[in-house]
Amino acid sequence: MADIYLNTRLVNLCYIFLILCTHSVFSQIQVTKKLMQGEVMKDDGQIIISDNQVFGFGFFSPGNPSFRYVGVWYNKIPDKTVIWVANRDKPVSGKSGFLSFGDDGNLKLSDGTNEIWSTNSSSVSSNSSIALMDTGNLALCRSEDVDTNRKALWQSFSWPSDTFLPEMRVYTKSSTQNLPVFVSWKSPSDPSPGNYSMAFDPRGAPQIVVKEGLRRRLWRSGHWNGQIFIGVPNNRARFDSGFGTTNDYNTGDIFFTYTAASRSVLVRFGILWNGTTEQLIWDEGKKVWNVALRQPSDECGEYNRCGNNGFCSMKDPKRCSCIIGFRPKSEDEWRRGVWSGGCIRKEDLKCDESGTSDGFLELQSVKLPDFADTQAGDSGDCEDKCTKNCSCSAYGYVEGIGCMVYSGDLIDIEHLEAGDNSVYVRVSNSELGRKKSVSTAAIIGIAVGGIIILGILFLAFWRFRGKLKGRSQDLSAGFSAVDELSTDGKQDTGPQLPLFSFTFVELATEYFANKNKLGEGGFGPVYKGILPGGQEVAVKRLSKWSGQGLEEFKTEMILIAKLQHRNLVRLLGCCIEGEEKLLIYEYMPNKSLDSLLFDAIQRSQLDWNKRYAIIEGVARGLLYLHRDSRLRIIHRDLKASNILLDEEMQPKISDFGMARIFGGNQNEANTMRVVGTYGYMSPEYAMEGLFSVKSDVYSFGVLLLEIVSGHRNNSFRTPDFTNLLRYAWNLWKEGRTEEMIDPIIADSCPHTKVLQIIHVALLCVQMSAAHRPTMSQVLNMIESENATLPIPKNPDMSPTNSADMDSIMQDHDTNISSTEVTVTEVIGR
Repeated sequence: MADIYLNTRLVNLCYIFLILCTHSVFSQIQVTKKLMQGEVMKDDGQIIISDNQVFGFGFFSPGNPSFRYVGVWYNKIPDKTVIWVANRDKPVSGKSGFLSFGDDGNLKLSDGTNEIWSTNSSSVSSNSSIALMDTGNLALCRSEDVDTNRKALWQSFSWPSDTFLPEMRVYTKSSTQNLPVFVSWKSPSDPSPGNYSMAFDPRGAPQIVVKEGLRRRLWRSGHWNGQIFIGVPNNRARFDSGFGTTNDYNTGDIFFTYTAASRSVLVRFGILWNGTTEQLIWDEGKKVWNVALRQPSDECGEYNRCGNNGFCSMKDPKRCSCIIGFRPKSEDEWRRGVWSGGCIRKEDLKCDESGTSDGFLELQSVKLPDFADTQAGDSGDCEDKCTKNCSCSAYGYVEGIGCMVYSGDLIDIEHLEAGDNSVYVRVSNSELGRKKSVSTAAIIGIAVGGIIILGILFLAFWRFRGKLKGRSQDLSAGFSAVDELSTDGKQDTGPQLPLFSFTFVELATEYFANKNKLGEGGFGPVYKGILPGGQEVAVKRLSKWSGQGLEEFKTEMILIAKLQHRNLVRLLGCCIEGEEKLLIYEYMPNKSLDSLLFDAIQRSQLDWNKRYAIIEGVARGLLYLHRDSRLRIIHRDLKASNILLDEEMQPKISDFGMARIFGGNQNEANTMRVVGTYGYMSPEYAMEGLFSVKSDVYSFGVLLLEIVSGHRNNSFRTPDFTNLLRYAWNLWKEGRTEEMIDPIIADSCPHTKVLQIIHVALLCVQMSAAHRPTMSQVLNMIESENATLPIPKNPDMSPTNSADMDSIMQDHDTNISSTEVTVTEVIGR
């Protein structure tokens, strides 16, 4: 349960809904410490509380007041969060239910006619009592043992619902104990067993697995190495707090527990009704549950995101790639961003125990694949074991586990920023560039020939070094002064940019020290630097592994140098030296919008006023690009990570490597090379390569929904919806748009204005580009206080046809006025 479940899918809002629904249930309370044999507990306000009043046990209704349940909840906090339910799938109708002890000593729930639920313990006592511990554990004991919680005949911790609590034992191996499965609620107000479950998979080394239904895996923690779950390496166990395992050498049982730093700190882990898992900590000052961890925390955390033999990395703009030696199973699906088919080998393995036919490719810093079989051995033994086993497709070594051996396809490989484990994938030697063994004479001949060739090359380099230096200077001069980007068929000369030497940039960034690394995108890593005068800068360094290249570098350098607007990032200079290509920008101390917006803790910095200022600033920046700059510019990669925030939290659009420049008479273009980020791309661009100003409008609409809700479109998931757009449309259609609002701002924002913004967003993300407003219209809608907005169309309607595109490119939109927007009310239809 290491990083159990974090970045939000309307979960906190649902809990608030749950609070409102259950508030009236916990009134007129009659308190007792325990229930003894012969006593009856009716559904008339009676509850059992723990010694320090931390937990309560009794009847409640989370939703429909006519359905009554028996369960345990936090007693001291206002929302009475329920952590265990006895009769999940058998609610009592009305208040006819009561708890009593049967003749066999088991606690039973009855409605007066039928037995609804029972502790059903085989270890019975004719003198039983039930008591609630300060850990949240409901224990059935003999009356003489109830005060000390010794020798429990039955306990709720062995039969959990959806919540894992500190000091709860979760057995991963036992011949006598129940191996628990945590099952989600069906909805925020229905505690009956839902679609999602969380349990330990004991194969090899144990790991936590979340499933939908009985088979479909949604997320896994990676294997336990005795200290951490290796798929979530930022959650390390400590002696005084955290996860740990205990081995009972007498029985052979192994169980997990979590120990909180202090019992005064309320901590819980749970699987939510939408399949997300979370670790929550109670904030006594603010009276709210703070999300400490959520999984999956990003797109790559989703199980097998890139299919079998695929590799997922958040550093990759496309997210997915095939392991070297493999190719996409379906090239067409891969181009369209559908990766579920995964990858297949380019060459079959030959399998030779001598190891000369196949070799091993190392993938560093990864969550090791699923379905590993473990074998004893040290790091030096694992390769030998795999080489001699023709069914072995990969291996890894993890301290505390040993050799991890894989057969067949490799499933669910993810790059981890903080990971320190590698998987060694078996591939044909030809994929590694290796040659077959040769004779000693041949080796000597090759060595002698190589020395001669190196000598010739050295002499040639010495002779022509002056010319090479001159060519390098010519290249730099060309970059710094004039670019060949054409606009409307004409050459365009850009302004002179300061050209820095690579040595100068190295000194400014302390030789690209890791401590100065701000992040990494599709272009490459970004570092903080300090110029000699003390000015802070951000240095973007083109990586040789980047999916972007020289053209994107030139585009960004020349384009940003031409643009001057308060909501666009400012380029201060560049560096082109040898293979090094760097851009130097003004430094943004608050980093990118996504680093705050999608972080469970950091996004509290973004109150409604800041979010609205960001929305307005980005809209003004886009309007400048589309209409007010000398050239019409399509950004093509607008997203939260490309919105930077200055010291005053003012937004600045960045990353123009994918941008396209249009002349005054040019309105649309088509490309065979679709670039950008799926989830933000307009349908006509993703499917047909057709882009226009309306493509940016679509991306802006997605961004609006993310800012208002705090959810990332690409990783949003509920039982009924696979992305944020469809979810927003459904809420709007049903008149429940307020449920979209981020709970952090829900109590302080003007709801009418926020609903107006959501309405505008739905207009922006309409499937047909012809139906989307222009950025000038969007800005008018956003800033208007009294507006009657057009009715948005379903985002899943038919895409734009060529006639529509001809119309919108000539600014002939008919459904939205370009000169005036009047708004009086925002309502879902």
